[in-house]
Formats: sequence, C-alpha cells, structure tokens
Amino acid sequence: MSTRVRQRIAFLSSTVFFICAFVLIATDSPSGQSVYAASSTSRGDHRGIPSGSKPARVKAAPASLALVTVHDVRVAAGPDKTRLVLDLDRHAKVIERRAHNPSRIVIALPNASMSRSAQIKASNGTIPPPFVVKQTKTPAVAVSLPLAAIRTYKQFTLSDPPRLVIDVIPSSKSRPSSSSEAPKARSLSAPSPIQPAMPPDKGYQTIVIDPGHGGRDPGARGPRRTVEKDITLKVGLKLRELLRKQPGVRVLMTRDRDVFVDLENRANFANSNEADLFVSIHVNSHPSRSIKGLEIYHFGEAKDQRALEVAARENGTPLNSTGVGWEYLVADLLTTKKIEASLELAWTTREAMVTHINKRYAIKDHGVKTAPFYVLRFTSMPSILAEIAYISNPTEEKLLRKPAFTQTVAQSLFKGINSFLANNKR
Repeated sequence: MSTRVRQRIAFLSSTVFFICAFVLIATDSPSGQSVYAASSTSRGDHRGIPSGSKPARVKAAPASLALVTVHDVRVAAGPDKTRLVLDLDRHAKVIERRAHNPSRIVIALPNASMSRSAQIKASNGTIPPPFVVKQTKTPAVAVSLPLAAIRTYKQFTLSDPPRLVIDVIPSSKSRPSSSSEAPKARSLSAPSPIQPAMPPDKGYQTIVIDPGHGGRDPGARGPRRTVEKDITLKVGLKLRELLRKQPGVRVLMTRDRDVFVDLENRANFANSNEADLFVSIHVNSHPSRSIKGLEIYHFGEAKDQRALEVAARENGTPLNSTGVGWEYLVADLLTTKKIEASLELAWTTREAMVTHINKRYAIKDHGVKTAPFYVLRFTSMPSILAEIAYISNPTEEKLLRKPAFTQTVAQSLFKGINSFLANNKR
C-alpha cells in the first residue's frame, strides 16, 4: 500500500471519529441539555416544560443580546384615568399575575431591562401613584398596581413604535386633589444661568424659550448641511437677550447650549417654573425644495395632512401614531382658557413676524395651524411652536446662516410676545 493511500485512510478515520464524538455530545451530554433548558426559559416563559416533552433544539442566544430595552417611561393624567406608557426597542412578551402582601397586580416584561434614563424616572418620584415601576434581577421590568388604589385597569401593547400601555381608573379614595395630580417636575440638566429669586406674589411674567432639538438630535438638515438645532439655539439666545431688557419679565430656556433635552422634560421644566408663556422655536423642512415660508402652531388636532407630517417629524414619531387621541387632550392641563390664549398668542406672533420680517425679506406666510406637537402637549400655559423658515429651501437656508436674518426673526418673535403681554396684562 502506497504512502499516499495510507495517509488518506488515516485522515478519513480521524474525521469519522470526531463526527461520532460530536453527535454523542450533542445528543447525550447533560451540558448539552442545560443549554437547551436555558434557551427555553431565557424569554421569560414561566409555564415550564411539560413532563416527557423534549426541549427544543434551538441554539441559545447570549442573554445580553436577548434583552428588551425599556428606553422611556411616561405618564399622562386624564380626567378619569391615568396612562402609563413604556417605550420599548422592540415587541415584548407581557406576563400578568396577582400578588399578595400587599395585594396587587403585577404586569411584567420578562427578559427586559430599563435604560438609565428610565431607571432614574422610576426611582426619583417622576412616576406618580398608583404605578410602581421596578427593574428586577431576573432580569425583568415589573409594573405593580396596588389593588386598594385602583378601581379598574387595562393593559395592551402597541407597535410602530413598540409600547406597553397601562390605563388605570383610580379608586375614589385614592384620587388626588387637583393641586397634587401631577408630580413635581425637576429642573433640566442644562438650565439658563441662575437668575435672581422673585417675590412670592409672582408680580412678574415668566417666559420659557424652547430652542428645538439639540445634542444628539440635530433636527432637519439643509442642502448645505445646515442643521436645525444650531439655528434654533441662535434665535433663542437672541430672543432671550431682547426679552431680558423688559421690566417684570423673567426669561428661562430649556437649553442654552448644544445639549439634548427630551420633549417631556421641556414641558415639565416650564410647568415647574410656573411659566406664563412657552415659545418653542423650530425650522421647517419639506421634500420639495421650492416650499418656503413661516407658520405658527398651537396644540390641537391636525387639520390637514401637512400639519400632521410636521408634528410627526418634530415629535420623532411615525405618522400613523401622531394623531390626537385622549392621551393628547389631557383635560386637566389643556383647559379651554389655555387653548384660547395659545390661539391668541399664535395669531399675535404670526402677525408681528410677517410684518417685521417682510420689511427686509420677502417671506411667505403660511398662517396659524394646529397640530399635536408633543412638546406643547403637557404645558399648562399658553404655548406655541414657531416654524421660522424652511431649511430645505436653498434660499431660506442661506438666510438662516446669516446673523442679520436670525436677529430679525428674534426681533419679530419679541414683538409678537410683547404685543400679547400688552393685551393680557395682569
């Protein structure tokens, strides 16, 4: 027998040996069974495996890759019920059970973890009763509802984006008074410089300026790569300087530098500082570069498709989940008086902007519109959102890059706010 033939026989023999060994390990080894068992429980299925059934032959994914992330937790308080929303990074399984001592309902997301910001909200008092949101060691995210504090509840999931929604109707004994319904808002991480303390009778007007986007959220981009967050901050800072010269006016900003502040915290910041006006500054964008002009929004139901598209873009939500439902029309905050005042502020500001800007620049007026902007949703004072120009239009993008134009825009906003304050003196 030749040397080459002997080598081939030896190679084939060793290959057969390793294949047989691999099959034996995969089918009979206790360690192989433990891998399958871990796979069957890693997704939070607590029903167990029926006796006599074989574990599924599915390769287990690392636990760190399988976790669902709860990246935000938010609450909306309505006139007759309270809604808790858990924003998820993908669809998740939900388990519900009854627990005792104390008696409560536990709604859990198995194999899930909370983001850092969600954990902070769950632990710093931002989430009001009756909800108790916790991260367990399992790992899982659990929401507890004390039975003594609720009359009834309902939980369901939504997609695009994935969310777990829990609606609770509190018991009559646990209903908070109107003065304590909302948890006290905390200051933002990047507030304006500290200003002098005001007298307790509040003989002044507080105006919160909200430059849209910031930090990791650039907003809309122009053909020359101009970003919305830079323009809104420039206009906001110039507006602040103008308003600060007014006697009896205190001016605060949701951000005064390039930092990210989420939409809910912007509204909380205005509420906690008892603001009298809230002015959010944004720059518009459109698929067609020929579209240009300014428009002013106040909160409400979108009257046309375009208004809904603008709200969806600024909210960072899909178009089909941007419309107004009960969770947008929160009765204890969006009172008739606030809506009427917001409408007046919007029309006053629009008139001042069109009149003042058109003295130097030809600006197209798109009027006053309503849309369900998230940032206006929870403010308890007259609030508007100004789309000052179209960054997608090459001509207006060029203007937005000029300090003289942004100064003119700030002055026009200033004139509109001043006019509103003059017509609504205390």
